[in-house]
Amino acid sequence: MLTRRDFLMTTAAAVAGATVLPRAAARVTVGYAAITWGGNDVQAIEDVGSLGFKGIQLRSSAVDRFAGKPAELKALLEQHHLTMAVLSSGNLRLDPAFEAEDLAKHARNAEFVKAVGGLHLQVIDEPPKGKTLGPDDFKRMGRLLTELGKRTDALGIPLVYHNHMNSMSQPPEGTAAIMDASDPKYVRLLLDVAHFQQGGGDAVKAVTQYRDRVGVVHLKDVVSPGPSVNGAPPRPYQFVELGRGTVNLKGVVAALDQINYQGWAIIELDAVPDPSRTPKDCAMISREYAQRELHLGL
Repeated sequence: MLTRRDFLMTTAAAVAGATVLPRAAARVTVGYAAITWGGNDVQAIEDVGSLGFKGIQLRSSAVDRFAGKPAELKALLEQHHLTMAVLSSGNLRLDPAFEAEDLAKHARNAEFVKAVGGLHLQVIDEPPKGKTLGPDDFKRMGRLLTELGKRTDALGIPLVYHNHMNSMSQPPEGTAAIMDASDPKYVRLLLDVAHFQQGGGDAVKAVTQYRDRVGVVHLKDVVSPGPSVNGAPPRPYQFVELGRGTVNLKGVVAALDQINYQGWAIIELDAVPDPSRTPKDCAMISREYAQRELHLGL
């Protein structure tokens, strides 16, 4: 029989155990991105689910694979206990000739997200090649994002804009200009901490700077320069598993805790950096780091 003393001791131990966990661990929901699998989305879903992640970020390849049958994808995700936290919908081109086409495509993809039970639609901007960008270009992109955000919001799917290398948002000033030019009601920021750092910014400070706009976080790591392969010149940079690069990920998670962030953190790795490993191997490395060093539970 459980005595009152036993009950009080058990309760006290539970409370004490809870307090040793960083508060961020209880608020951040961790997912993993399928990009590492190079379009093999079914395998990505199986692997990510088997590793215990709660959600997955899929790409437009999943829209092509399950075109006209979102219920099939929804059932597959449910089978592996996953939520489609984000769909990478592709690029939004800063070119009037493609404006209507791109807005319509991304709006259709938002409908797909809704049908699958997904949560966010992600886009990246695409500037015209060889064009010197001016203030009006950033304002135009802000207006395009706002228009798209209104369309996805009408479906109940928030739009998140991904800061990215080789885009208008590569430098921190570009991210700021686009955020300033877009309506915060309809456009949130998918803050990719590795892209932000590689573009010349401070990822930790960015969390605080955009505390009211962050909709999703990409937990990602990068080394710069990247390794030399077969004697070729080193790459400018390479994305790597968490903890194997130079991003201050512990500082990022602490900053998320400070702003009381309650949302998705998607671990992302574009490609396997070491050909001796598989995408699942890489996910296991990042999962271990996230749990052991960042104290993020799955």
